Amino acid sequence: METGLTLSADMMLVLLILTATIGLFVSELVRVDIAAILVMVVIGLFGLVPPTDLFNGFASNAVLSIIAVMILGAGLDRTGVMTVVSAFILKVGGKTAIRIVPLVSGTVGLISGIMQNVGATALFMPVMSRISSRTKIPLSQLLMPMGTCAILGGTLTMVGSSPLILLNDLIENANESLPPGVQTLETFHLFDVTPVGLALLAAGILYFLIAGRFLLPQATEKASGVPAKTKTYFADVYGIKGDVYELLVTVDSPLVGMTIADAEELEDAPILLAIRNTDEPRLAPPSDEMIWVGTILGVMGTRNIVGKFALDNQCRVQPRLRTFGGLFNASRAGISEVVIPPGSRLVGKTVGEARLRSRYGISVLAINRRGDVLTEGVRDTELETGDCLVSHSTWRDLSEVSKERDFIVATDIPKEEQRPQKVSHALVFFAISMSMIIFSDYRLSISLLVGAMGMILSGVLSMDEAYRSVSWKTVFLLASLIPLGQAMERTGTAAWIAQEIMIILGDVPELAIQAALAVLATIFSLVMSNVGATTILVPISVSIALATGASPAMYALIVALSTSNAFILPTHQVNALIMGPGGYRVADFIRVGSPMSVIFIVVMLFMVNLIF
Repeated sequence: METGLTLSADMMLVLLILTATIGLFVSELVRVDIAAILVMVVIGLFGLVPPTDLFNGFASNAVLSIIAVMILGAGLDRTGVMTVVSAFILKVGGKTAIRIVPLVSGTVGLISGIMQNVGATALFMPVMSRISSRTKIPLSQLLMPMGTCAILGGTLTMVGSSPLILLNDLIENANESLPPGVQTLETFHLFDVTPVGLALLAAGILYFLIAGRFLLPQATEKASGVPAKTKTYFADVYGIKGDVYELLVTVDSPLVGMTIADAEELEDAPILLAIRNTDEPRLAPPSDEMIWVGTILGVMGTRNIVGKFALDNQCRVQPRLRTFGGLFNASRAGISEVVIPPGSRLVGKTVGEARLRSRYGISVLAINRRGDVLTEGVRDTELETGDCLVSHSTWRDLSEVSKERDFIVATDIPKEEQRPQKVSHALVFFAISMSMIIFSDYRLSISLLVGAMGMILSGVLSMDEAYRSVSWKTVFLLASLIPLGQAMERTGTAAWIAQEIMIILGDVPELAIQAALAVLATIFSLVMSNVGATTILVPISVSIALATGASPAMYALIVALSTSNAFILPTHQVNALIMGPGGYRVADFIRVGSPMSVIFIVVMLFMVNLIF
């Protein structure tokens, strides 16, 4: 490595871009994928990366591998493999947390090693709901161990998390900028990190077995996630008291000529769940639905609220549920929880703008946001990542909602498996992909795409379903940030930063340098995307290793693994998903996640130094 490096104009420009990138990621002034694309465009405008290489990220091994992994995961889900797994867990897990937690968490962790950890978490959230309802163990005791182990499981293989998939591409980029005489860095194979991942997963499970009962929230009042009758569910879980009533709109009612949205804005209006304007009653009336003489409204509220509303608006309270009795039957409809995942197109829109009733047939009755239940002004509330929507709908409509990538249904709803007859096809093509990775010299992307295309051609997934299964936000984020890493390497910016870091650290043991990199990567991953943290820190870690005579590949691996050390804040996508259904607060993540982060660093460094 060169010594005595001085800042050049290109270095200062890259540093400026790097600072702006971190600022955009942390502040979230714009979406992270938009920020990444802006970075790529600026790098191209200033010629910091050759024009012929600027868009190579979109055809990179890492990006294509991530696309294929997402399709493979969707194929396994569509065939009902997860339902079989959940049934097995329920059969052998018993009814005690000491048996269920390691079994469930270990299973999710292993599955997360072959598919994206967010996807594994989403698949198992309804399973957790079912287990919670049958064992009476609160979801708060189950979801955080599951989520933590899903993140840890991403370290089991080189396809388990985006940073590890990206790592080999970053190492290949680093090879192009190595000083003369320096040996080329070796890339990692699929299972090279498995011993490290297994040790981390075992440590996580052991941590929750020993300390979970003391650190996890002990609240038992929220056993959500299971279908329930409207009245009891709201009273017991969300404190919304009331029952369902039918109101007949009379000729003298001021509601005549109003829309549903207008009626909802009236003072002390009950929750409007259903309407009959024609011969067929239906749930979740759209906001622009008109109310006429003879309209029957299905509303929910306390007797006093509904009675006053009926009196003020000249409506007649029906003595019993004559019109909507069938619709409100628990076997046909009920209450569910729907989570807004990262990357959802609904983020930033209000409930009204999203038109959830007219488009999806669901009525949003409350929003669980980081432990706070919002029941007032729900229609005008802007949706955020991790919001848990408490909704009422038919199970059929909710089953359709579960297919949308903009939602994750956290409730175990009654539904039929979609394509169980294709289980063998999905497993065969998945096995083919894994075999090609292990026993052949084909690139990771080719091996995974063989399995993905096999699932599509055999009818496990349609092409449209495959497209929908891909998180294009992640794809553009990854592909657009690769040029930033290239610019840091090509201009010598990474080497200069490494030089300055070594000056600050002075003569310290190698283990201290490794720990400093692990802590730095952990901090970065808490405030920005783990892909962004990996792209920025891997070139720096390689330069530090070259300066100290250490293994550059090992230092790069430490960074890529440490970006999964994201347990302290609900900024990680997995944590954001489980926060609402689990009823967690930020303080819960800090209390539980802080010791786990320390354990992660200690175990990871021990295993990496032992193996590599």
